[in-house]
Amino acid sequence: MLNLFLPLFLVLLLMGLPVFFGLIAAPGLLLWANGQERDLVLLYRNVYNGMDSFPLMAIPFFMMAGEVMNRSNITLRLVEFSQAMMGHLRGGLAHVNVLSSMLFAGLSGSAVADVSALGSMLIPAMEKQGYTRRFAAAITAASSIIGPIIPPSGIMIIYAYVMGESVAALFLAGIAPGILIGGGLMLAIHLLADRYDLPAATRRATWAERGQASLKAIWPLMTPVIILGGILGGVFTPTEAAAVAVGYSVLIGMFVLRSLRLADLPGILTRAGITSAVVLLLVGAAMAFKTVASLSHTPELLASIILGLSDNPLVLLLLINLLLFVVGMFLDAGPAIIILGPILGPIFTSLGVDSVHFAIVMAVNLTVGLLTPPMGLVLFVTSSVSGLRVETVARATLPFLAVEIVVIFLITYFPALSLTIPRLAGFVN
Repeated sequence: MLNLFLPLFLVLLLMGLPVFFGLIAAPGLLLWANGQERDLVLLYRNVYNGMDSFPLMAIPFFMMAGEVMNRSNITLRLVEFSQAMMGHLRGGLAHVNVLSSMLFAGLSGSAVADVSALGSMLIPAMEKQGYTRRFAAAITAASSIIGPIIPPSGIMIIYAYVMGESVAALFLAGIAPGILIGGGLMLAIHLLADRYDLPAATRRATWAERGQASLKAIWPLMTPVIILGGILGGVFTPTEAAAVAVGYSVLIGMFVLRSLRLADLPGILTRAGITSAVVLLLVGAAMAFKTVASLSHTPELLASIILGLSDNPLVLLLLINLLLFVVGMFLDAGPAIIILGPILGPIFTSLGVDSVHFAIVMAVNLTVGLLTPPMGLVLFVTSSVSGLRVETVARATLPFLAVEIVVIFLITYFPALSLTIPRLAGFVN
């Protein structure tokens, strides 16, 4: 009977129950109906135990660092830097949107933060320059997906926590896929320039103007360097790196840029606390969900079904990509990783797939799911920022979604794309 918890969970989601409550209600109801009251107590105790982890403390710290950076108007400096570098291209502001997302990813690691910070600034600016609001919203949503892929990344911290992987290895493995998605979106903008009648290039910035924009952006751009450098150099752990990122961003905002005041800190702490609470509650509920999965022997059952389809890793990777893409339509990346990671990861490592490679394939695929209906969170946030209907944004993102799917298959079948950097750093054999 416990094997029914996954179908019941999906039914509860389709009924509109929030993911957190679905994750604890589905297995809870079945344990109660099965007369397993002792396991029911264990289930809800694991909600707290799932959050009680030192590595997971990195998530609220990175959330706060992103909030501080955004409140300090650092986002504006990144946009000005991107404009100086790429504003002269046909569809310049669309290219600027993508490059800004890539740079912002190194500060926040959150797709939602990217849409909120950059979308509120760039969508009106693009519309003023002659872009349709539909196109501006679509490229903003599509480029925000880079946020959780380029380090620091909250979902990779979650994956490392669940699967016992190195956070540094996953961070390094996410660099190339993030750059590939950014480059692919810029190529798509170039190819779609005539179809969407994108505005012609603006004046090319002089080297002096580029240098000035670079100087303004240098302090925020040092954030990912400090984070990765400290972790790779063994100076601090990923959790400590997140705390350092908060301290560094506060110092920049208050004493270098002088755009952050003490009066701003309560609001920053409140917003970061609320966002972190949502993420950590989902993690806790997903860990409790995982407990029932082990009690029901569902992982073993699914493993036998998957291995029964084929023993060819390439065919199985194709099937798993399709499965993850569908899962991403309904589940946020964090809970999906906690639920499916322990089931799928060991299967593919037993078939000879590198564990870091599979982690990146899974993380990127589920992150792209933020852009797919019916539950794509990025679509809802973009709809709120742009004032467009969710369906309108979803249709407009289709050309860019196609680019991101191509990148998923590239990193799936060419492991060197994600493994070269961690291998050079000594994290992968």
